Amino acid sequence: MTARLFHRMAAFALALVLTACASPGSQTGSMTIRQGKIEQITPTTIATSHHTGVGAVLGGLTGLGIGSLIGGGTGRDVAMVVGAIGGTIAGSEVARRYDTPVAGQEIFVRTDSGVLVEVTQPVTPGLRVGQRVFIQGNGEAARVVPQ
Repeated sequence: MTARLFHRMAAFALALVLTACASPGSQTGSMTIRQGKIEQITPTTIATSHHTGVGAVLGGLTGLGIGSLIGGGTGRDVAMVVGAIGGTIAGSEVARRYDTPVAGQEIFVRTDSGVLVEVTQPVTPGLRVGQRVFIQGNGEAARVVPQ
C-alpha cells in the first residue's frame, strides 16, 4: 500500500516538474532582423524565469524519501507526510531566495520603416540613444544589438 502511494506521488511530481519546465509557446519560422535607431533607453528590472514550484516539488520529494526511511507501519506513513510537507515548504523558500530580479533596459527603437519598437532585455553595455542597431528576433526573444 505504501509503495503504491509512493509510486503515484512520484509519478505526479515528475509530471508536475516536466510541465513546469515546458516552454510556454515555442516560436516557429525564420528569425527576423530589423534595423533602426535608438530613441530612448530606460533602466528597469526583469523578473527571473525560475519556477518556485520546481523547488517545492523537489523539496517535497526529498522530504518524502527521507520520511520513508523512518520507522515502520503507521509511523512511517506519518513521517512520509510530515517529510513531504516540510520538504515542500523548505524547497519553496530556497527557490524564493534565489528569485531575484535582473537589471535590464527598456529600449525604444525607431525602425527604418518608421515603426517604433520596444524591447526589454538584460543590460547590454555600449548601447546609447541615437545609435544604429539591429533588432534580432520577434516577441519575447527579440534583442537589440549594436550594428
